Amino acid sequence: MKKMIHLFILFVTVSLMACEGIIVTAPESNQNMKDFEAAWNRVKSVYPYLEFKKIDWDSIYTVYRPRAENANGDEIYQVLHDMLFELKDGHVYYHTNGGGEVYPYVAPRHLRDRHAYSPFVVRKYFDKELRLSESRSIEYQIIPGNVGYAFLSDFHEDYLINEFPEALQYLKNTKGLIIDIRQKRGGDYGNVEAVVTRFMTSPLERPDFYLLGELLDLPPFQPQGPFTYVNPVVVLINGSTFSAGELCTEIMKQLPDVTVVGDTTGGGSAGSQDNPPDATGEYHLPSGKLVYIGTIDLRRYDGLPWEWLGIPPDIRVIQTEEDVKRGRDKQLEYAIDMLK
Repeated sequence: MKKMIHLFILFVTVSLMACEGIIVTAPESNQNMKDFEAAWNRVKSVYPYLEFKKIDWDSIYTVYRPRAENANGDEIYQVLHDMLFELKDGHVYYHTNGGGEVYPYVAPRHLRDRHAYSPFVVRKYFDKELRLSESRSIEYQIIPGNVGYAFLSDFHEDYLINEFPEALQYLKNTKGLIIDIRQKRGGDYGNVEAVVTRFMTSPLERPDFYLLGELLDLPPFQPQGPFTYVNPVVVLINGSTFSAGELCTEIMKQLPDVTVVGDTTGGGSAGSQDNPPDATGEYHLPSGKLVYIGTIDLRRYDGLPWEWLGIPPDIRVIQTEEDVKRGRDKQLEYAIDMLK
């Protein structure tokens, strides 16, 4: 698949919600109204979930236009921040001049589970040091009892396309495999495909993607690689699994030997695509400020978006921050017990 569909995930601290640490430069008050109008119109024209979320974007305009008119210089950032927050979308962000990405909205399930996973606790279940792929996007090893484990931390660049085959080769002869995509960043569709197709024995229809309201005609997934891993697989998820991690989860759920364990994912399915130009998520306002608004509506296999709804597990196992403090990973323990 030549076109790469980009999915981005929220991976920020609560300080970003409060707009702390924003780097700004000289005021550009003469551009404020132009920026406001451009940002509002961009959402109106491309954002796929206004109807699904029952957002009256015209009424949002009447609320925020007076604030934009009264904004002096960099005060427009707060207006844009609050207006974009109305979308309650963990993919939506803006750039300040000289600063980084600011995400107005943080998914509640991410806030709940962001400290309910610890890589240091996970390491207690191994008698060997975990192996790292070249980009450090994959941590993998064999748990006592011949259970394979792979933590996927990044779907960006071509990391998993290039590195997942080596990790899976190492884990090839295990009696079962745990794919851990808790605390998941986002990334590219091609990396998701590089993972899920290694567990397929036959073609699988893709979930529906709508680009700017039009259904994309995509060919089915096809099994890939020198071998298919056919032993039982458990996928671990939680509320911080987001975006590309959710897409990976939803596809894996369709496979007969896969069980998803943990808790419902964060709920972020608005993606974007490089081409055509109107489909790109990043959009420059007249002053040069940048906003990111998703243009693709990605669906679960039941036809619903996973935006807000998330991807539910097959077996719910609650893991809390208190469990982590006690040195336990109950979700991982459940997966190990299933596969031993």
